[in-house]
Amino acid sequence: MDQAIVIHPVFPSGRRIIAVSDIHGNLPFFTALMEKIRLTPEDILILLGDMLEKGQDSLPLLRQLMELSKTHTVYPICGNCDGLVLRFFETDELDSRFFASYLPRHPESTLRQLAREGGFEQWDDLPRLRRDLRAAFPGEWAWLKAMPTILETEHLVFVHGGVPSLERMEELDRWGCMKNDNFLGQGHTFDKWVIVGHWPVTLYNPHIPSSAPLILRDRKIISIDGACVLKADGQLNALLLPSEDSEDFSWTAWDGLPRARALDPQEAGADSVNIRWGRSALELLERGEERSLCRHLETGRELYILNDYLRQGPHGLECEDSTDYRLPVSPGELLTVVRETSAGFLCKKQGVTGWYYGRLSDIME
Repeated sequence: MDQAIVIHPVFPSGRRIIAVSDIHGNLPFFTALMEKIRLTPEDILILLGDMLEKGQDSLPLLRQLMELSKTHTVYPICGNCDGLVLRFFETDELDSRFFASYLPRHPESTLRQLAREGGFEQWDDLPRLRRDLRAAFPGEWAWLKAMPTILETEHLVFVHGGVPSLERMEELDRWGCMKNDNFLGQGHTFDKWVIVGHWPVTLYNPHIPSSAPLILRDRKIISIDGACVLKADGQLNALLLPSEDSEDFSWTAWDGLPRARALDPQEAGADSVNIRWGRSALELLERGEERSLCRHLETGRELYILNDYLRQGPHGLECEDSTDYRLPVSPGELLTVVRETSAGFLCKKQGVTGWYYGRLSDIME
């Protein structure tokens, strides 16, 4: 995709800035989050990439964002998932290496949804499909094509995956700015704030799973991907700035989970483990009805894993992200409930996931 496309808009002082990343085709979460933050035409909404793919409503979400852009100040930035959709419109370079296997396996994909709407689902002739999509959906193609890679203002830089430096960003590899895994682990520090998505923030902590945005003031980096769609306890985060020149960052989120009030106190767990994507190989020790005792091969830690979180991977038993962390809880606190079991509740508090073994009030949808 060649070099990065960088834009330099000027944001008027005093206008609220909202950054949302990695919606992944989850239209209900996006709609609920916008209602929660009370988005107005005076706000500046920055969509930090990966709006599309993985979720079930990529095309309806795309259409809603296109309409929202007509009435509100919206800056969509291209992420790697959005970039894949655009690349199919633009070129056949990935047909045999990617799309020939991806499209038949992903009926939820944006391209498949467009093809169904147009009445031309044919996976054995990708050039013909490309011609049909270009002819039938020029508006969607143009909206995707107009997305920049990087948005830079006086105090802020927004990019989906990350950048190695703020110097000569127009010369950076475009795809590398979108798909930049483990950005916080690369040791970068900047002299203006760099806000990114792409890498779910829960992957950074080996002990405690948290989907809350990470605000690293000493390095001027903020990472906001809450693993919406990707994880059962994921959430869609909104980073809120009262103005372009403010460092008074706050955030809110939507996770669609039921809530309940804690009735009993519980102290925080110590020495916990956060079993994360790519590091989740297990040995089964004892099968249970709801949870099974397993050994996490990387750490040697023994803990109970929900049975429906277990799966067979290419190299043996694995699991969805799991933890034995105990949440710190005071009576009366509002928790979101991920899972109810006979042993206790898997809950979230301020974006942090862990177990609660006390009593809950009636669960509220």
